[in-house]
Amino acid sequence: MENWFSHLDYYLLGALAWVMLYQCYFYLRYMAGVVRWQRRHATEPPIADEDLPKVSVIVCARNEQTNLSDYLHTLLGQDYPCYEVIVVNDGSEDDTQQVLERYAQQCNNLYITFVPCEARVISSKKLALTIGIKAAHYDYLLLTDADCRPESRNWIREMMSGFVRGGEQTEVVLGYGAYMEKQTVLSSLISYDTLFIGLQYMGMAAAGHPYMGVGRNLAYKRATFFAHDGFRGLLNERSGDDDLFVNKVATGQNTAIVCSPESITWSPPKTTWYEWLHQKRRHLSVSNHYKTGSKMRLTIEPLSRALFYLLLIAIALMGGGMAIGIAYALWWLRLVMQLSVINISAHRLGVRLFGIEIVVYDIVLPLITLWILFSQRFRKQPIYW
Repeated sequence: MENWFSHLDYYLLGALAWVMLYQCYFYLRYMAGVVRWQRRHATEPPIADEDLPKVSVIVCARNEQTNLSDYLHTLLGQDYPCYEVIVVNDGSEDDTQQVLERYAQQCNNLYITFVPCEARVISSKKLALTIGIKAAHYDYLLLTDADCRPESRNWIREMMSGFVRGGEQTEVVLGYGAYMEKQTVLSSLISYDTLFIGLQYMGMAAAGHPYMGVGRNLAYKRATFFAHDGFRGLLNERSGDDDLFVNKVATGQNTAIVCSPESITWSPPKTTWYEWLHQKRRHLSVSNHYKTGSKMRLTIEPLSRALFYLLLIAIALMGGGMAIGIAYALWWLRLVMQLSVINISAHRLGVRLFGIEIVVYDIVLPLITLWILFSQRFRKQPIYW
């Protein structure tokens, strides 16, 4: 046995085994949270209409005439006992207002408000949301974007069920916002990146460590917004109306997730690499404002992943034949676990599955994130919403 392994082999394989254990823990503890959630709620009876809370759906729209024409009817035609849709016209210069007025003539549950033209703020999205929340008639708020299409007419019903099933202590409900599929490499990369982040934030929330949500599919109580002074403390950031706010108010006790197929929303993805990188840069620009615990948990996984691949390379270059074989087997074991957890979760959500391309995305996406975070230190121009 000693002839099969050198001392260096023992050290490298030992380190690889420890990193592998953490990767298994991360995937089974957090990334599989959607599967556990669906198993737990699979046999629960549907919630009666009288038990569902009245809700205000809030949408901020800036130059969204096309998206509102395409998707607003899917919000106004939901199968839900009592709700309103509030659209905040955020200084649009196209025909957004005309589209809204046309819908308002046909739908009595649509309300229109606006951001004053003279408003001068760093983040008009936060101002628009605040105006919409103040205009809301109901105690529960459900947020989405103008370019979002709910999966079904039961979207509101599914998201509001998170408050009912979570009990009176539930103040925040996190949903999943997917991107529509296009037959391009960029679209596939965006879909995987979105799925990975979605499984991560929902899984961590289910495990008692909520750290973010997405404005495409997010709900919270109106009282919670005002109890935490709204976006106070976040106004100097151009982004963060969703993830920073959730990071600020969400706890393991007051946060629930909903991840049924009918609860998700769909948005068109960015069509150019420049647009996607700009979007990702904007989202990452606020991550340094997360709570310390959130940043630590989010840092450990990519570091352990990088160490896993570095150890594989080191063993391939310096290890003996038996050590290389064991390392190769561990790589396959991790890949099978990764494919299983991610694709079973994706199937449960009703989104696309992934194959061997995961190997490339698993390496490339952390490098893109690292490059963005590093380059932001030297950027002088602001990142606009």
